[in-house]
Amino acid sequence: MNRVLITGGAGFIGSHTADLLLSQDVPVRVLDNLSSGNRTNLPDKHPLLEFIEGDITDSHMVDQAMIGVSHCLNLAAQVSVVASLENPEFSAMQNIIGFVNVLVAAQKNKVEKIVYASSAAIYGEPSEIPLPETAIKNQLSPYGLEKQVNEEYADMYQRIYGIKSLGQRFFNVFGPRQDPKSPYAGVIALFVDKISRGEPLTVFGDGQQTRDFIYVGDVARANVAALTSEATGACNIATGQQTTLLDLIAVLSDITGNHCEVSHTKPREGDIQHSLANPTKMNHQLGLKAETNIRQGLINLIES
Repeated sequence: MNRVLITGGAGFIGSHTADLLLSQDVPVRVLDNLSSGNRTNLPDKHPLLEFIEGDITDSHMVDQAMIGVSHCLNLAAQVSVVASLENPEFSAMQNIIGFVNVLVAAQKNKVEKIVYASSAAIYGEPSEIPLPETAIKNQLSPYGLEKQVNEEYADMYQRIYGIKSLGQRFFNVFGPRQDPKSPYAGVIALFVDKISRGEPLTVFGDGQQTRDFIYVGDVARANVAALTSEATGACNIATGQQTTLLDLIAVLSDITGNHCEVSHTKPREGDIQHSLANPTKMNHQLGLKAETNIRQGLINLIES
């Protein structure tokens, strides 16, 4: 890889991926509007790192950022399901128009491959467990639909222009640099923050709902592998392991020695009960498996 452009590279997943690429002596250019990312997530001074503050909805800026790039990792997005329901116009502008700008700039600048953030939200209520990439799609939010549209645009650009692309269907990513105060924060970031301050935890429903949690370091490895692999289409980025929320709380309590009060409230509308990926494509076509189990990942997060 000559140079990798990471849109959203100052964010949670993007900064970890940038770190990994830089450790492999790959030049990295980051384009980020810092709406949810933070410049401090990236090295202050690194000879192979270039930072541009800007938004992917600005087509000229995206085109300029793409000059001299061989590969692109598109992570810039509005990633809140709730926000997509409350303001679908803004969400579509970021997640569809912004993504189209990336594709157009990549085609113009002859980028070899685009890897981009898709999401488990594309599946909606699971039609089967574990979920293969071929499972029925039944989105429950504009956000999930936007990711479906991204995949279809990327497939079309691959057919017409020959730009290889792979959509990374991230499941529940957790780890350091996920801001618990952000509207994008996942349940683990929220729970760790509350437990560290001795505050009670609120669980929506009975706590038996399950998620496929994957550590951000493993996601970064999957992103780097995807950039150079021959895999195209879409790929689940997950562990293939289920964890209930109550089990998650038990592990957190054991690690911290802080046994917080847990209260239950009614399930949130739109929340699915179970989520579990089939990670076979990731295992075989990207050549890797998640290395960090839930306990070790939580320890890494708490100690960060």
